Amino acid sequence: MSTRLYFLVKDDKDAKQIVDDLRAAGIDDGDLHGVAHRESYPLEGVPEANFTDRTDFLPAARRGVALGGTTGFLAGLAAVALPAPGLVLAGGAMVATLTAAGAAIGTWGATLVGIGITHRDLKPFEEALEAGKILLLVDVPEGREDEIETMIRRRDADVVIAAGELAEAEEESD
Repeated sequence: MSTRLYFLVKDDKDAKQIVDDLRAAGIDDGDLHGVAHRESYPLEGVPEANFTDRTDFLPAARRGVALGGTTGFLAGLAAVALPAPGLVLAGGAMVATLTAAGAAIGTWGATLVGIGITHRDLKPFEEALEAGKILLLVDVPEGREDEIETMIRRRDADVVIAAGELAEAEEESD
Protein backbone atom coordinates (compact mmCIF):
# COMPACT_ATOMS: atom_id res chain seq x y z
CA MET A 1 0.00 0.00 0.00
CA SER A 2 1.21 3.49 -0.85
CA THR A 3 0.55 6.85 0.72
CA ARG A 4 -0.02 9.88 -1.46
CA LEU A 5 1.55 13.08 -0.11
CA TYR A 6 0.09 16.42 -1.21
CA PHE A 7 2.00 19.67 -0.79
CA LEU A 8 2.28 23.10 -2.38
CA VAL A 9 5.45 24.81 -3.55
CA LYS A 10 5.74 28.43 -4.57
CA ASP A 11 7.06 28.02 -8.12
CA ASP A 12 8.30 25.64 -10.80
CA LYS A 13 11.95 26.09 -9.73
CA ASP A 14 11.18 24.74 -6.23
CA ALA A 15 9.02 21.99 -7.72
CA LYS A 16 11.87 20.87 -10.01
CA GLN A 17 14.38 20.83 -7.14
CA ILE A 18 12.10 18.72 -4.95
CA VAL A 19 11.29 16.37 -7.83
CA ASP A 20 15.03 15.96 -8.53
CA ASP A 21 15.60 15.14 -4.84
CA LEU A 22 12.76 12.60 -4.90
CA ARG A 23 14.12 10.98 -8.06
CA ALA A 24 17.54 10.71 -6.40
CA ALA A 25 15.83 8.99 -3.46
CA GLY A 26 14.42 6.34 -5.81
CA ILE A 27 10.90 7.69 -6.39
CA ASP A 28 9.85 6.89 -9.97
CA ASP A 29 8.35 9.45 -12.32
CA GLY A 30 5.15 7.38 -12.34
CA ASP A 31 4.79 8.21 -8.64
CA LEU A 32 5.35 11.95 -9.08
CA HIS A 33 2.57 14.22 -10.28
CA GLY A 34 2.57 17.99 -10.64
CA VAL A 35 -0.56 20.11 -10.84
CA ALA A 36 -0.47 23.79 -11.75
CA HIS A 37 -2.88 26.39 -12.99
CA ARG A 38 -3.46 25.77 -16.69
CA GLU A 39 -1.45 28.90 -17.58
CA SER A 40 1.62 27.41 -15.87
CA TYR A 41 1.73 24.26 -18.03
CA PRO A 42 3.89 22.62 -19.10
CA LEU A 43 5.84 22.19 -15.90
CA GLU A 44 9.48 22.01 -16.89
CA GLY A 45 11.14 18.91 -15.41
CA VAL A 46 8.09 17.92 -13.35
CA PRO A 47 5.87 15.01 -14.44
CA GLU A 48 2.36 16.34 -14.97
CA ALA A 49 -0.61 14.76 -13.27
CA ASN A 50 -2.88 13.10 -15.81
CA PHE A 51 -6.56 13.94 -16.09
CA THR A 52 -7.56 11.05 -13.80
CA ASP A 53 -5.45 12.63 -11.03
CA ARG A 54 -6.78 16.14 -11.71
CA THR A 55 -10.46 15.43 -12.38
CA ASP A 56 -13.36 13.47 -10.97
CA PHE A 57 -13.30 11.17 -14.03
CA LEU A 58 -12.83 7.77 -12.34
CA PRO A 59 -15.09 8.34 -9.33
CA ALA A 60 -17.76 9.69 -11.70
CA ALA A 61 -17.42 6.63 -13.94
CA ARG A 62 -17.88 4.34 -10.94
CA ARG A 63 -20.97 6.24 -9.85
CA GLY A 64 -22.31 6.16 -13.42
CA VAL A 65 -21.90 2.39 -13.71
CA ALA A 66 -23.63 1.82 -10.39
CA LEU A 67 -26.49 4.23 -10.94
CA GLY A 68 -27.00 3.43 -14.63
CA GLY A 69 -26.76 -0.32 -14.07
CA THR A 70 -29.26 -0.18 -11.21
CA THR A 71 -31.66 1.92 -13.27
CA GLY A 72 -31.33 -0.42 -16.24
CA PHE A 73 -31.86 -3.46 -14.03
CA LEU A 74 -35.02 -1.97 -12.54
CA ALA A 75 -36.27 -1.02 -16.01
CA GLY A 76 -35.59 -4.59 -17.16
CA LEU A 77 -37.54 -6.01 -14.25
CA ALA A 78 -40.41 -3.64 -14.98
CA ALA A 79 -40.39 -4.63 -18.67
CA VAL A 80 -40.55 -8.32 -17.75
CA ALA A 81 -43.16 -7.87 -15.02
CA LEU A 82 -45.36 -5.47 -17.00
CA PRO A 83 -44.97 -6.39 -20.67
CA ALA A 84 -46.71 -4.31 -23.29
CA PRO A 85 -49.67 -6.09 -24.92
CA GLY A 86 -48.61 -8.26 -27.84
CA LEU A 87 -44.91 -8.36 -26.94
CA VAL A 88 -43.20 -11.58 -26.05
CA LEU A 89 -40.18 -10.88 -23.93
CA ALA A 90 -37.26 -13.13 -23.15
CA GLY A 91 -37.13 -12.22 -19.45
CA GLY A 92 -33.49 -12.77 -18.48
CA ALA A 93 -32.14 -11.41 -21.75
CA MET A 94 -34.26 -8.28 -21.44
CA VAL A 95 -33.08 -7.62 -17.88
CA ALA A 96 -29.44 -8.23 -18.83
CA THR A 97 -29.68 -6.02 -21.92
CA LEU A 98 -31.29 -3.12 -20.10
CA THR A 99 -28.84 -3.44 -17.21
CA ALA A 100 -25.87 -3.29 -19.59
CA ALA A 101 -27.39 -0.42 -21.55
CA GLY A 102 -28.13 1.50 -18.35
CA ALA A 103 -24.57 0.96 -17.09
CA ALA A 104 -23.09 2.13 -20.40
CA ILE A 105 -25.27 5.24 -20.61
CA GLY A 106 -24.72 6.02 -16.92
CA THR A 107 -20.95 5.71 -17.29
CA TRP A 108 -20.88 7.85 -20.41
CA GLY A 109 -22.98 10.62 -18.91
CA ALA A 110 -21.22 10.64 -15.55
CA THR A 111 -17.73 10.73 -17.04
CA LEU A 112 -18.68 13.66 -19.26
CA VAL A 113 -19.59 15.56 -16.11
CA GLY A 114 -16.63 14.19 -14.10
CA ILE A 115 -14.05 15.41 -16.60
CA GLY A 116 -15.04 18.99 -15.86
CA ILE A 117 -14.90 18.69 -12.06
CA THR A 118 -11.72 19.01 -10.01
CA HIS A 119 -10.85 15.82 -8.13
CA ARG A 120 -12.10 16.05 -4.55
CA ASP A 121 -8.60 15.55 -3.13
CA LEU A 122 -7.42 18.66 -5.00
CA LYS A 123 -10.31 20.97 -4.07
CA PRO A 124 -8.58 22.33 -0.93
CA PHE A 125 -5.70 23.48 -3.15
CA GLU A 126 -7.71 25.27 -5.86
CA GLU A 127 -7.20 28.76 -4.45
CA ALA A 128 -3.44 28.29 -4.11
CA LEU A 129 -3.25 26.91 -7.67
CA GLU A 130 -5.12 29.96 -8.95
CA ALA A 131 -2.56 32.10 -7.12
CA GLY A 132 0.25 30.44 -9.09
CA LYS A 133 1.52 27.81 -6.68
CA ILE A 134 2.28 24.27 -7.80
CA LEU A 135 0.83 21.19 -6.14
CA LEU A 136 2.98 18.09 -6.02
CA LEU A 137 1.54 14.64 -5.46
CA VAL A 138 3.99 11.93 -4.46
CA ASP A 139 3.05 8.28 -4.12
CA VAL A 140 5.34 7.01 -1.37
CA PRO A 141 5.90 3.32 -0.62
CA GLU A 142 4.81 2.15 2.82
CA GLY A 143 7.40 2.84 5.48
CA ARG A 144 9.16 5.70 3.64
CA GLU A 145 6.71 8.49 4.51
CA ASP A 146 8.85 10.09 7.24
CA GLU A 147 12.02 9.92 5.14
CA ILE A 148 10.32 11.59 2.15
CA GLU A 149 8.63 14.24 4.31
CA THR A 150 11.99 15.10 5.89
CA MET A 151 13.56 15.39 2.44
CA ILE A 152 10.79 17.75 1.29
CA ARG A 153 11.09 19.87 4.45
CA ARG A 154 14.84 20.32 3.81
CA ARG A 155 13.88 22.38 0.75
CA ASP A 156 10.93 24.16 2.39
CA ALA A 157 10.70 24.00 6.18
CA ASP A 158 7.25 25.62 6.26
CA VAL A 159 5.61 23.29 3.76
CA VAL A 160 2.30 21.76 4.83
CA ILE A 161 2.06 18.13 3.77
CA ALA A 162 -1.26 16.30 3.63
CA ALA A 163 -1.41 12.53 3.23
CA GLY A 164 -3.93 9.92 2.19
CA GLU A 165 -3.89 6.18 1.71
CA LEU A 166 -3.64 5.60 -2.02
CA ALA A 167 -5.39 2.22 -2.01
CA GLU A 168 -8.41 3.72 -0.25
CA ALA A 169 -8.52 6.72 -2.58
CA GLU A 170 -8.49 4.51 -5.67
CA GLU A 171 -11.23 2.21 -4.31
CA GLU A 172 -13.65 4.92 -3.16
CA SER A 173 -16.41 5.86 -5.53
CA ASP A 174 -17.36 9.24 -4.06
